[in-house]
Amino acid sequence: MTTIHDDPEDFAEDQLAGWLALYADRVRGVHGGVVALPTEGAERQVAVVVGGGSGHYPAFCGVVGPGFATGAVVGNVFTSPSAAQVYSVAKAADQGRGVVLSFGNYAGDTMNFGLAAERLRAEGIDTRIVVVTDDVASADEVTKRRGIAGDFSVFKAMGAAAAAGAELDEVERVGTAANAATRTIGVAFSGCTMPGATEPLFSVPDRHLGLGLGIHGEPGIQDVPVLPARDLAALLVERLLAERPEGAGPRVAPILNGLGDTKYEELFLLWGRVLPLLEDAGLEVVEPEVGELVTSLDMGGCSLTLQFLDDELERYWRADAYTPAYRKVAAPVAALVPAAAVTEAAAEATVVPEATGASRRAAETARVAVEAMDVLLREQEETLGRIDAVAGDGDHGRGMVKGIGAARRAVEQTDREAGVAFVLGRAGEAWAASAGGTSGVLWGAALEAFGRALGDDAEHVDAADVVAAAQAFADSIVHLGGASRGDKTLLDALMPFVDELRSRVDEGADTAEAWQAAAGVAVEQAAATADLRPRVGRARPLAEKSVGTPDAGATSMGMVLTRIGEVLAVRARREGVDA
Repeated sequence: MTTIHDDPEDFAEDQLAGWLALYADRVRGVHGGVVALPTEGAERQVAVVVGGGSGHYPAFCGVVGPGFATGAVVGNVFTSPSAAQVYSVAKAADQGRGVVLSFGNYAGDTMNFGLAAERLRAEGIDTRIVVVTDDVASADEVTKRRGIAGDFSVFKAMGAAAAAGAELDEVERVGTAANAATRTIGVAFSGCTMPGATEPLFSVPDRHLGLGLGIHGEPGIQDVPVLPARDLAALLVERLLAERPEGAGPRVAPILNGLGDTKYEELFLLWGRVLPLLEDAGLEVVEPEVGELVTSLDMGGCSLTLQFLDDELERYWRADAYTPAYRKVAAPVAALVPAAAVTEAAAEATVVPEATGASRRAAETARVAVEAMDVLLREQEETLGRIDAVAGDGDHGRGMVKGIGAARRAVEQTDREAGVAFVLGRAGEAWAASAGGTSGVLWGAALEAFGRALGDDAEHVDAADVVAAAQAFADSIVHLGGASRGDKTLLDALMPFVDELRSRVDEGADTAEAWQAAAGVAVEQAAATADLRPRVGRARPLAEKSVGTPDAGATSMGMVLTRIGEVLAVRARREGVDA
């Protein structure tokens, strides 16, 4: 159990603050993560910026330093950092020779790192992306595989190439080659527990292990009886050798990785069984690593990674590195330039656009709705997490609470004279920046779209305007998320809601009446997703496990729409406000 914390919501931020205090002589904190201090007299180099959610230490901030990563973006627990965080860290890490962003292949990371890359390029910073896809258990197609402990091997190759003075094209090429040469398989003995939770995200049947687990608390793809060490070693080695890259040579760089709750002594014992199997297969083992390099909070389990080496990859694997969590040699800390006090420029004053009376009244409804959503999602956080944990990483409830909490704070700080577009715009920006992950991006963009559709200059806001805004909300999610109805996502609740809302309004119903009826349809359709198999997102590799359980995103959508309908009904009854 993850026991040491104050407010579980602040776990990621609090742990990073403590870590920064511990390693202030070699790294500095920036918005969204950390950046290595420069070495005095060193030439400028390509910036290698890695990242993902918290809960995986030493990944990701633990590998920032000479010979490895230039910076790391640190998201919430098991959640992608926001695009704003990625941009901030990359901007701080850039030394004028370009940036390579690298991360595991998860939907939220792909989206947020991609958005940040577009912004960096627009500002003239040449930015490349290398996605890690080493997990052989997660998909047959290599491009659809997750990134797990092989992150370390790929990041190390690029960091060494950058430290050697390679140009941006070369660092990107090395990263792509390293990923193509890297394979990982993992097993779980027990699930991990989120900060503040009382139960693990998943459980492994007694005397069994989960084969093919993910590092975000996803359960394995198959439960098999617990094996003696020699049989476990054979299972891991055989699965990886069956995935040997075409044309691979005999040299390998292995990582036997602990996931957080497996003792080093157990890993040492298992390595003693793995090594002979690799040698019997005709492989030459090069500087193996055994220990915790990419963890999953307190998960019991381990993974085996093999990077098949050529001369270039071997050179980079053997290269010196000195980071808080990983050291090939003891490069002197004294050579590092002391951290200077960094003060962030004061945010430019935001000018609130003029708004009509109708838009201000709609903004007030939005304020009340956001507050009601905050209360609701905090009540339902654990329930949503349990649903998400069946075939996902169990972070949906936590992510929604982070997002709506930030949105509520942003709304409370806006001028009371602001219109609905401005208020929901600030709410959406805050949600996306704070929540991170796929749902954070989608909810943030959708709230902004809803507000824009109503506008600050609207002379009236009636039921038809609300229908148009709801359609804009849905369209933004379809456009950004790339999913469709039937893919077992929040759209399976949202799209029927919009259709029913339009139908009711066309029949003459007022906003509150139409919204409540449509919300009932959304709840029904969310429950019906239990019969669907996911076709996109993290749950897709575990499609069979998800059958029988409704989609967490659709479920939360139905809850939120219902609560907003209650707000509209109360305001219509008490104050005569239709929208």
